Amino acid sequence: MNLIYIHGLDSDANSTKGLLLEKYCQHHHPDITVLRPDLNKSPAQVCEQLLSLIEESNNSKDAETKSSNTVLVGSSLGGYFSTLISNQIDCPTLLLNPSTQPHITLQRFSDNSVSNQDSSDALSDNKVLHTTAGGWRITLSDLQWFADHRISQVNYPNKVAVLLKQGDELLNSKLSQAFYEGQGAAVTVQAGGDHRFSDFGEQLPMVIEMLRELAKS
Repeated sequence: MNLIYIHGLDSDANSTKGLLLEKYCQHHHPDITVLRPDLNKSPAQVCEQLLSLIEESNNSKDAETKSSNTVLVGSSLGGYFSTLISNQIDCPTLLLNPSTQPHITLQRFSDNSVSNQDSSDALSDNKVLHTTAGGWRITLSDLQWFADHRISQVNYPNKVAVLLKQGDELLNSKLSQAFYEGQGAAVTVQAGGDHRFSDFGEQLPMVIEMLRELAKS
């Protein structure tokens, strides 16, 4: 089985959770290969890269079940992309504190840009509003892309599982819970915690079990 870890905003291919997942699988589940792509690029390019990776990893199918041998793990904004891709190609995915409305939450970068300039200086679509720690230069065009690709439904809820922390300080866990439960996806809500899922390492045995079950669905 192949796992593609999709990092969040201000992260990169060497994100803590991605590295923990890879090292854990290397030691305890050598049959699982973890891919950690760097996705600090425009959202359209992210989707193109992910679809290409999935196509490559799915070149080999389980001869008996004919099922996909690739599962996505998406954190925060990576959860948004995971849902988008899963909706498109029926790919199983596990979401960690997923972003459901980036067209709204990332609007803060546009607001900051407007407040820091003269009113006569109009924003252009290609003006850089924010540069992430990984080097993605977010523009108004990117924000518009998110607005044009809002997630309004989950097409394959049996292929989607969600892990939420009530203590998420960046995203509204209740909003995510209501959306995914309303769509019929399996949602697990954990008390306390934080947006980064700081105890992710302790939860890896459960995470791998969930991923294997998703791969069978």
